[in-house]
Amino acid sequence: MQRHSITPRQDWCEQATALGFHFHSIGGEPYWDENVCYRFSLRQIEDDIETPTAELEAMCMALVEEAVESEVLLRRMAVPEAHWTLIRDSWRSREPALYGRMDLTYDGQGPARFYEYNADTPTGLYEAAFFQWVWLEQCRERGLLPERADQYNLVQEALIERLQRIGLAGQPFHLACCRDHIEDEGTLTYLADCANQAGLQPQLLYIDDIGHLPGKGFVDLHNQPLIQLFKLYPWEWLLEEDFSRHLLESRTRFIEPAWKTLLSNKAILPLLWQRHRGHPNLLPACFADEADMSQLGQRWVRKPFFSREGANIQVESDSGVELVVPGPYDQGPAILQAWCPPPCMDGQHPIIGSWLVGGQPVGIGIREDRSAITQDSSRFVPHYILD
Repeated sequence: MQRHSITPRQDWCEQATALGFHFHSIGGEPYWDENVCYRFSLRQIEDDIETPTAELEAMCMALVEEAVESEVLLRRMAVPEAHWTLIRDSWRSREPALYGRMDLTYDGQGPARFYEYNADTPTGLYEAAFFQWVWLEQCRERGLLPERADQYNLVQEALIERLQRIGLAGQPFHLACCRDHIEDEGTLTYLADCANQAGLQPQLLYIDDIGHLPGKGFVDLHNQPLIQLFKLYPWEWLLEEDFSRHLLESRTRFIEPAWKTLLSNKAILPLLWQRHRGHPNLLPACFADEADMSQLGQRWVRKPFFSREGANIQVESDSGVELVVPGPYDQGPAILQAWCPPPCMDGQHPIIGSWLVGGQPVGIGIREDRSAITQDSSRFVPHYILD
């Protein structure tokens, strides 16, 4: 695994705009950065990233199987009791999932280590699945990379195939996110295009456009029933909404399904460690309210059960808090995870997002930051494979 400079395409910004990548820069700062890239060997991809991702996914699925049948675990994960039946029924009926992203730290030498699972509302999809593949093809065409250079990226093909399998053909396929969030809207637009290629009928709307009518259930602005809904909106937020009381009797097929709320919960980290202590791809972790500091080392990371984009993550030691990212998630329960910082390469800390579609690993995206904690301002950097 090497980080190196590369000549950027002179027209990349114009291409990004033309291809709908409207968040290539955020707040006047570059989000997409092709002045540098990461090089991997095929062995590193297959043995150190793809295989462990599949193994971690199997461990996570086994944990969901156990948790949905355990009141003790559901309480430990702070899942509202009012929604246990919803989550349990969702799992027992094997409601289909679409995709997820595991965040890993990896330096090219030792095993990749599992930071957390963005299983419910992962973003960074368009740039990983589509735009970095365009970058690779054009870099090969323009002589910026060797013709034999490849990329670990089957994400788009897998998304279209998965949507063909789980989507209801001939029925509207609604996709919803929050207003005024350019990255979420970009992800939604990209998934709508994939749905269209899968033969579905995508229709975009915002979360606050959704209503509920007796006899119809959840509806859009035209009072059209939401038969299948992809929602880029966290389940933990949805379960706090007033109309969550209608979820149990709803006929809407939600993507991601309700059981995904368990995997997007960082409480899985100590639970996985308890069940697979010493696993080479896991980091020691415990619940903050029953912390066994002896297993965490000299530094550890405090993570809320529910948070996004690194918000409210703290690096701590016996001396106190050493690094903190502010945010709105500081009131709920938290876990502690052993401090295993991402590698520092040319002053940058890369995090590998390992993408899964239908539970199968299909590609990676890399974000890097001068801070050891990835945030919403961290840059996306492309990669390639060359032996």
